[in-house]
Amino acid sequence: MGEDALLVVILSSMILLAAAQIVMRNFFDFGFIWSDELLRMLVLWIAVGGAVAASRNDKHINVAVLDRFLPDAVKAVTRVVIHVFTAVICGVVAWHSFKFVQTSHEYGDLLMGGVPAWLPQLILPIGFGLICYRYALFAASGLIRLIRGGAGQ
Repeated sequence: MGEDALLVVILSSMILLAAAQIVMRNFFDFGFIWSDELLRMLVLWIAVGGAVAASRNDKHINVAVLDRFLPDAVKAVTRVVIHVFTAVICGVVAWHSFKFVQTSHEYGDLLMGGVPAWLPQLILPIGFGLICYRYALFAASGLIRLIRGGAGQ
């Protein structure tokens, strides 16, 4: 998918830029002044992009301590509750990261010698918004399965 391709491009760029910086600093006594800041932004992008990609198939890290002890019907209910909780938390984070980006835009913050800071920061509200959307869909489809399964019994 496009998410995976973007992650490959970001990771490849990070590796190439970091390696180039090491070679230039150690052998030629110079480097790009903006590269450390760009690498930090790329780390943010790959982290959020990885989280978005993991949410595509509901593959986020979870601690399934009670899953093996719960009956299937209770597991289905707990999964819906967990998906709703995840969607709500990601929605709150998306909202507050949007406000953060908005404030950064208003103050005219700059990165890497002149790039408006709000541009690379946009990954935060967009990424968490996508995760919120996906988990809301997971919750809705799980709830529909519960209702349909309950009506058939």
